[in-house]
Amino acid sequence: MALFLFVIRAVAVIVWIVLGLATELLVFPALRRSARRSVVRGWSRGLMVLCGVHLQVMGQPVLQGPVLWVSNHVSWVDIFAFNSVRTTSFVAKSDIRRWPVIGLLVAWAGTLFIDRGHRQAVRQASQQMQDCFTQGDAVGLFPEGTTTEGLDLLPFHAGLFDAAVQAQVAVQPVALRFMRGARRAPELAFVGEQTLVANLWWLLGATRVRVECEFLPLIPVSAQSQRGTLAHQARAAIRQKILPSGEGPAVTPGRGTEQ
Repeated sequence: MALFLFVIRAVAVIVWIVLGLATELLVFPALRRSARRSVVRGWSRGLMVLCGVHLQVMGQPVLQGPVLWVSNHVSWVDIFAFNSVRTTSFVAKSDIRRWPVIGLLVAWAGTLFIDRGHRQAVRQASQQMQDCFTQGDAVGLFPEGTTTEGLDLLPFHAGLFDAAVQAQVAVQPVALRFMRGARRAPELAFVGEQTLVANLWWLLGATRVRVECEFLPLIPVSAQSQRGTLAHQARAAIRQKILPSGEGPAVTPGRGTEQ
């Protein structure tokens, strides 16, 4: 059954990806910014369906105006889950641009790439984020700097929270939980030395996969806000939702989106 599902879904996903890339090359140049956002959102929703992933949105996401969405990071799926709710510009390390297929797709989705080897990388990324805020966009941030199994949180890097302070844009923490039926599904995380093909095998061959995307109350931001305090508040809010007891196993960091 898993092999059958994998083959059917893999073929459908490949066709969908080809259509997406063709749209980027042939259609995007003629579209307005608002139309591009709608296309990315619709395409992302289609990808989730074809992967067999049900997205359950909880809470009240900010759907209009600038906002900084801050989340735990579990998989490459995260970016498309957020884009299914609202087209979002994510901050990701420049290495991801070179990933097979996924690199092209996240670039198409409006990812802001940061070169951590560059001395001014954080400052440049912060300026790009502020430009997005000025245009009324949602910006997504994975402050852990890498993926984990989603059962706990690594410490947050606070540097890029400064963009929200400079623009005085509210921070909305978001808790992502990968589920199979009624249980948590750490096996679906894209972590460690796992290859993309191996991760796709687990995901596309699985049934009853659900991603719970819980949008938590806004954290107001003013010119006097401290980025370290914002990072601490966001982390505490998310951790309470992905690990309600506040205690648990050590997280397993993996290959992900470093900030």
